[in-house]
Amino acid sequence: MYTIIAGTNREGSNTLKVAKEYQAFFKEEGVEANLFSLQEINMLHRNDDFETLEAKYLIPTQKFIFILPEYNGAFPGIFKLMIDMSDIKPCWNNKKVMLTGLASGRAGNLRGLDTMSNMCHYIKMDVLHTKLPLSSINNELENDRFSNEQTIEVVKQQIKDFISF
Repeated sequence: MYTIIAGTNREGSNTLKVAKEYQAFFKEEGVEANLFSLQEINMLHRNDDFETLEAKYLIPTQKFIFILPEYNGAFPGIFKLMIDMSDIKPCWNNKKVMLTGLASGRAGNLRGLDTMSNMCHYIKMDVLHTKLPLSSINNELENDRFSNEQTIEVVKQQIKDFISF
């Protein structure tokens, strides 16, 4: 099972738009990928709702796609909180992950991707070598879809690499 996690709970975010594009591109490759937006949960504390989502999305997934916007040189705290609240072994250990960073600036969340890579290794996840930083994301999206053919090609190649990973 594949699950794409849109790594912010901010409403109207480009992160969710990009996650939906990834979901469509996976479908083109014949892979159904679930989409899990952090807008779906209240994470002030671990409760039955969180455990239900954990059982639905995190535990059964073998391959994750993290779409991570840049927040203060890293990634959203809500994403880190989700990982910290989860049952680490069944949710993350020995699973595969693909990382994509987003930023309105020019670095595409490179620092956040490096930090996330280290975190993934710590919780015993295998990280795909192709980590994609998407810079100037506001210019990459038109009507909530990727508009740059080069970006589309790079994203599709990253997805193909991950499917065979």
